[in-house]
Amino acid sequence: MQKKRPTISDVAKLSQCSPSTVSLVINNRGYVSPSVRKRVLKVVKDLAYHPTRSARGLASKTSGNFGFILSDDHFSQAEPFYTRIFLGTEFEARNHSYYILLTTVGPSFNKSKDAPRFLLERNVDGVILAGKVNSNLIDYIDALGIPIVLVDYVASKRKHSSVLIDNLSGGQLAVNHLVECGRQEIAFIGGDIGHPSIAERYASYQEALRDRSLPLDPELVSIEEPALTGVDGANAIKRILDRGRKPKGVFAANDAMAIGCIHYLRQRGFNVPGDVAVVGFDDIDMSSHIEVPLTTVRVFKEEMGKLAVLRLVEILKDHSSNVVTTHVPVELIVRKSTSTLRPEAVSVP
Repeated sequence: MQKKRPTISDVAKLSQCSPSTVSLVINNRGYVSPSVRKRVLKVVKDLAYHPTRSARGLASKTSGNFGFILSDDHFSQAEPFYTRIFLGTEFEARNHSYYILLTTVGPSFNKSKDAPRFLLERNVDGVILAGKVNSNLIDYIDALGIPIVLVDYVASKRKHSSVLIDNLSGGQLAVNHLVECGRQEIAFIGGDIGHPSIAERYASYQEALRDRSLPLDPELVSIEEPALTGVDGANAIKRILDRGRKPKGVFAANDAMAIGCIHYLRQRGFNVPGDVAVVGFDDIDMSSHIEVPLTTVRVFKEEMGKLAVLRLVEILKDHSSNVVTTHVPVELIVRKSTSTLRPEAVSVP
């Protein structure tokens, strides 16, 4: 038979003190007399006792968990992107003895039926919200008094720390690269334009064209799509072509749209990059494995997750209410969708 694992109650009984005192000794918190501390530590050693997370929490009054929440539609549409951010949080959380609890919520949030269990049970010390989320969810977590760090999103009230992509520099890199490839009629395709990151990429596209003294042609812009999938990318470039326009370059709001754009262009008989060069954004895994490997703006997704965890740890340690916004640099990865030359990387300092 398997030997029963010793519990904190066993340690308390043999050391003739309460479980809360044992927890104080284990966590090295608060005052415990030297004689009691010595007695508890001897029992811990004799029993080969290893405290569980709940035992540690008796003294610290913490769960040892962080919640990671994103909306269902982001998870299904851009899973490779947010999965990488999640992995970044998971790896960094281990360094601070935290666990990450992952869940998704619908785009519309009703606290009476949609609240994640770990919030209902107050089983997290902080929450990371990734991507665009309903403001009602943010308000609900705020009302619980649980710290929040946003990743790839800025709430309208701007009172939460956030880890963001340097979208403005990324858009400049993308457009400048297309221009340097000899493309001047450059289209922009996007969707979910209400998302701050997508709006910034569109704004950067416009600014880069102005900086190059190139015209801003609304006929070369398609931002009506509801989402950022490959289908949306195909629909967006189709809309531009149906207007009778034939861009020489395309800057897509994300890689999924860029890949859909490339598929559609090739179906219509266009050569990529000969007729149309295409640049995406994110550098998801698929980008380098399609029929025409995609030039894209690389986002360091794991780093974003790591920084989100570090900020939560800092908030809990210092009881800080300061709003800290961190922008993670990006990098241009050149592949065959814009060039037949050897791939290269161009970083933003």
